[in-house]
Amino acid sequence: MKHVAVIGAGPSGITAIKNFKDAGFKVTAFERCVGVGGNWRFNDPSGHSSVFETTHIISSKYTSFYEDYPLPESTSDYPSHQELLNYFNGYADTFDLKQHIKFGTEVKHCEQLQDETWKISWRNLDSNEESIGSFDGLVICNGHHHEPRYPDYPGTFTGEFIHSHDFKSANPFTDKRVLVIGGGNSACDVAVETARVSQSTHISWRRGYFLIPKFMYGLPVDMYALKNRWMPTFLREPFTKLMLQIFQGRNKDIGLQEPEQNLFGTHPTVNSELYYSVRHGKVKPHKDILKYDGNTVHFIDGTKDEFDAIIACTGFKIKHNFFDKSLINFEEGMVPLLHKMLPASINNLYFIGLFQPLGCIWPGAELQSKLAARHMLGKWKPKKSIKELIKKELKNPDVNQIDTPRHTITVDDFSFRERLRRDIAQSFK
Repeated sequence: MKHVAVIGAGPSGITAIKNFKDAGFKVTAFERCVGVGGNWRFNDPSGHSSVFETTHIISSKYTSFYEDYPLPESTSDYPSHQELLNYFNGYADTFDLKQHIKFGTEVKHCEQLQDETWKISWRNLDSNEESIGSFDGLVICNGHHHEPRYPDYPGTFTGEFIHSHDFKSANPFTDKRVLVIGGGNSACDVAVETARVSQSTHISWRRGYFLIPKFMYGLPVDMYALKNRWMPTFLREPFTKLMLQIFQGRNKDIGLQEPEQNLFGTHPTVNSELYYSVRHGKVKPHKDILKYDGNTVHFIDGTKDEFDAIIACTGFKIKHNFFDKSLINFEEGMVPLLHKMLPASINNLYFIGLFQPLGCIWPGAELQSKLAARHMLGKWKPKKSIKELIKKELKNPDVNQIDTPRHTITVDDFSFRERLRRDIAQSFK
């Protein structure tokens, strides 16, 4: 029986464990946290979690479940991190996955040997004991939200400066003057939450963003979008923009920057509350930062303000510190993987969940896992060379996005799932 190593036991890792186990492989998984769930573990002792006290998912329960394990009917339309952690634990318990996981364990190094097996070293975080093992395959499921990316502006800010990765609650910012940097989902959530308790909360955007409400015309917004998928793309985008403007107005009418990119040119910011917070005077918008000067922040439009704290919600780097950079380095530039999963020149290596869907990540990760297991069994082979297919995939992305390191792994959720399903079906023929 071939032995497969899985790094990570978050939403992508647990479905990889299940599907490789179901395919007949022996599986050993390594997880830094003390339980399953990854980023959805609030205040895990490892410090790995990225959720904060009031985090809810930005896709609805109707599109955010494993096919092999539906969400309970009682689940909220937009589940909280507590609901999701219960769901991931239920998945792991139902399929008896925890016995295959080494919790509280950090993978130190992965090296492929000449026979294409993997030599992996790891460390127990409690005992500090180090071990080495040999595996026939390696499945990477450690995600892309663990290495913070910080903004780089001239000058020095002398107040408190943290990344959203370390934001757990608005309470430490009570009565403080807060500046939030960023226009993505974390930034808007952090701005809304701190505005409830701060002396003042401001938000700085480098560019304009489309703010998409969680509900439109009585439907969760992803279900509303799903109903409109019959339209060709060239019609769907202007139609959706028009519906957004009718529904909530224009950014410029309340002091926010208008987006210059297309609707899907950046990852969607799904937030119903920032508009209310700005219009109620709780959050003050700013353009990009020019420089820091002590507690003063200067903005590119000539305005300035003093702050006690800055919270940078500026994303994460794609890093795999357990690989030599000469083997794998996705930190800058495109990510050359077929189905965001399969490298062209390294055998017995799979990446699960290394994509940013316009939707929910774990349904796609589940399908990736099924296909990866079929590939390692030799039941699925791409119809053309992997290198050629990767080149085609990179030249024809699902959506045309702005050229930044954050937007190298985006896929259209439903299109991505359909491509994976087609190849899974092919593997059974």
